[in-house]
Amino acid sequence: MTELPDTTEVAIVGAGPTGLALAASLADRGVEFVLLDKAAEGANTSRAAVVHARTLEVLEPLGVTGELIERGVIVPTFTIRDRDRTLMKVDFGGLPTAHPYTLMVPQSTTEEVLLRRLRALGGEVHRGGEVTAVTADAEGATVRLADGATVRARTVVGADGMHSVVREQAGIGFTGGAYEESFILADVRVEWDLPDDEVQLFLSPEGVVVVAPLPGGRHRVVATVDEAPEHPGAGDVRDVLGARGPQASPARVGEVVWSSRFRVHHRIADHYRDGRIFLAGDAAHVHSPAGGQGMNTGIQDAVDLAGRLAAGTEDGYEAARRPVAAEVVAMTDRMTRAATVDGFGARAVRNTLLTVAGHNATIRRKLAMRLSELAVGR
Repeated sequence: MTELPDTTEVAIVGAGPTGLALAASLADRGVEFVLLDKAAEGANTSRAAVVHARTLEVLEPLGVTGELIERGVIVPTFTIRDRDRTLMKVDFGGLPTAHPYTLMVPQSTTEEVLLRRLRALGGEVHRGGEVTAVTADAEGATVRLADGATVRARTVVGADGMHSVVREQAGIGFTGGAYEESFILADVRVEWDLPDDEVQLFLSPEGVVVVAPLPGGRHRVVATVDEAPEHPGAGDVRDVLGARGPQASPARVGEVVWSSRFRVHHRIADHYRDGRIFLAGDAAHVHSPAGGQGMNTGIQDAVDLAGRLAAGTEDGYEAARRPVAAEVVAMTDRMTRAATVDGFGARAVRNTLLTVAGHNATIRRKLAMRLSELAVGR
């Protein structure tokens, strides 16, 4: 581990995917930085597992896209279902990209690949660096750590998640709310008769459930429940899929490789910048996991901001990136609420609308562009 410098050009707080992507992008451009994270080591859990086409595009200059593809599962189709009925099938093939698909790869792998590239570029993460205060002035900001150390930087970037210390220290509001339901997140071994090359969204009055393939023959299951157990087991996943998944040939749930529960907020920072302090990733926006766009939007924030900091054009960052997050928050909120609509009549209307829309090539393409985040800048 390198010694913590007294001064630097950019101080980044938070070494998740957003912070790692930002640091690697700055290193690739020759910009001096310090990357701080309070955790003693990087996360080794699956968590966010979707990497969309636009994210693969923006990571190509860093030289990590190829390895991510090699270690992930290519999924060319997104399907919306109500039990055994297919309401809409969105094909990513034919999109204007070299990556016309969704890539399923555990977040731990994404972080590992980004960290390896960062180190190859001469960068490192300063672990155990818990930030307790950020004091800004006209020329920059001073970051204070729990052990009393300080770092003076021209620019500070908060990539430190939903409970961002940087955002709180800057006094930037985080407008929005929380969903009443909790979420089950589980990587399981599932056998069923449905295709294994699709991300499948099941709609149900009991809640939404998403099932997607992962490397190693596993599946990612994300589901809303009234009150999730701390560590969901095979029985919990079996109950969810039994009540909301395929009915004619029910899923057969085996080993749970990893699981967690969490609550989801839909919030966006009132501003992405306050003087020389910037926000990116979950520090700037959080939303429903429907569509799997959280980590993707954060990585794209990071690469955009790195380019602007290197070029001295950071004044345009908020105008470029905040509308993207606002659209993602709104879209995923609509998806979540539509998925859980109650009442036979309301469900029938929703299903009819989705089925009709699914026969419209223009609508399918528009949805594919939004899910893949290729609509940004196009």
